[in-house]
Amino acid sequence: MKTLPGSGKIILPADESRKQLYYELISGGSGLLLALFMWGHLLLVGSILLGARGFDWIAGILEDYYIAQPTVAVIIFAFLVHAVTASRKIPAQLHERKAMQQLAKGLRDAGRGRPLASHEYSAFKPHLESMLWIWQVRTGMVMLVLGSSHLILLGLDIFTPLFGVTTGIEAVSSLERVQAGLWPLYGLLLLCVEFHASVGLYRLMVKWGIGSRITRPTLRRIERVMFWLLLGLGILTLVVLAGWLSPPLAFLITD
Repeated sequence: MKTLPGSGKIILPADESRKQLYYELISGGSGLLLALFMWGHLLLVGSILLGARGFDWIAGILEDYYIAQPTVAVIIFAFLVHAVTASRKIPAQLHERKAMQQLAKGLRDAGRGRPLASHEYSAFKPHLESMLWIWQVRTGMVMLVLGSSHLILLGLDIFTPLFGVTTGIEAVSSLERVQAGLWPLYGLLLLCVEFHASVGLYRLMVKWGIGSRITRPTLRRIERVMFWLLLGLGILTLVVLAGWLSPPLAFLITD
């Protein structure tokens, strides 16, 4: 590793540059796969809006055609790969985490128009990209814990009858799990997933040059629309799973 004279830029050796490129490709590819899966998963879980019969009908298709089992195995593997490759960007040392917190505070205060003290990041102006990255790191750390727990429960649902009447995904086990008191954790996981996925897709498009053909403000608008639409669907689904609202589309499934 060396520094370009007069610029302060760090030049990595060719082997290190290739390794970092591979990390970016693997991290971005696995992240894209997980984001697409989570959006598809949200739509499938959203079938509870049709009632228990609608949910079990969709789940039955996934079980009968052996889609659920291999999908869960692939997603668990992709989750682990993404956690390993993306976690290299998470501040690991205490002084690094403190520096990130100070940066976040400086950007937040600058955005509010408060004059910054000399020891703070006075050179920084409000920077959306930096704040998005900081919050993506934070939501990623939450997802690492809650997402792992959810994948374990999902695997137990699919491969064992531990939490339900039969082996596999079914409405009764999903409803009982949420109504037993896990809805706050699922609500937090939902918020983190939708933010992390939508911002991740936006940053992925910017990183790989789509931002040169579509302006960043347009990409940000697309990201916000996706975030609020999917979050709204997720909240409605969670409310039904928690038993606070009857399935609003149950009338579409008739005897």
